[in-house]
Amino acid sequence: MVSVNEKGLYIIDEMLDWEEELKVESQELENGAIVIDCGVNAEGGYDAGMYLSRLCLADLADINYTKFDLNGIPVPAIQVATDLPTIACMASQYAGWRISVGKYFGMGSGPARSLGLKPKELYEEIDYKDDFSAAVLVMESNKIPNEEVVEYIAKHCSVDPENVFIAVAPTASIAGSVQISARVVETGIHKLESIGFDINSIKSGFGVAPIAPIVGDDTKCMGSTNDCVIYCGETYYTVEYEDTEKLKDFVQKTPSVTSKDYGKPFYTTFKEADFDFFKVDAGMFAPAKITVNDLASQKTFTSGKINPDILLESFGIESL
Repeated sequence: MVSVNEKGLYIIDEMLDWEEELKVESQELENGAIVIDCGVNAEGGYDAGMYLSRLCLADLADINYTKFDLNGIPVPAIQVATDLPTIACMASQYAGWRISVGKYFGMGSGPARSLGLKPKELYEEIDYKDDFSAAVLVMESNKIPNEEVVEYIAKHCSVDPENVFIAVAPTASIAGSVQISARVVETGIHKLESIGFDINSIKSGFGVAPIAPIVGDDTKCMGSTNDCVIYCGETYYTVEYEDTEKLKDFVQKTPSVTSKDYGKPFYTTFKEADFDFFKVDAGMFAPAKITVNDLASQKTFTSGKINPDILLESFGIESL
């Protein structure tokens, strides 16, 4: 079985080789761990964002920049295609590791999660476990992780601290914004899994989502980056599912429009919920539109809608 951490380490090596061109900054901590800053203090940019996206997906997807039309306004977008959706998206990319050590907090995603089994139930469901001597992690945070954070990660991943490699970018950065939009395929798979669909039946995944501009601090950018997928993210999956009627029901229930909180920029919804995630309907975290081609029935089903008006509001774009 493919090792997502081994694949991730190749990308880390590339990032270190092209550090100046990517506008990133690497440092070796006292315990030997390598941290690559892609937007905390370093400038970063679209190239750094592409590498972060590749790292999150363990290089098991084809990723390209494209454009998205928002009522006649072209904005940058990202396109993702993978033939190993459960490994690339769920075993690696899914931001399933909340890392809180002392005063440090960050959302961990990428290959290292498979070593720490974060969360364990998901890895049991997809029957995947990595076995590699190095842990490669992507951290969404506005702070550079220190030695204490690395020790925590190394312990959970059963590796030595000098074999921990972390790429970090805040939400309010170009690289951070890019890698969040690159989660469009994963977001759809996670929503399907959360409503009871057997994600092991997914054979391939494809998706496109706009990339948010920087609209403020991390909290505000968290809103606009989520809106890219919620209101304009489009996904297409190839599955092999034996029960056609059940499949149609899953497709109908997946898009974000089915959420009771749908219809406002996410930052507005989050603010109204007193910035408490537990007060926000989890069903919101889904692509705007999903299309599924079923190999068993050889039929294709689609559900959801694109809502560029909400995204324009979220982005705060002014026509002059």
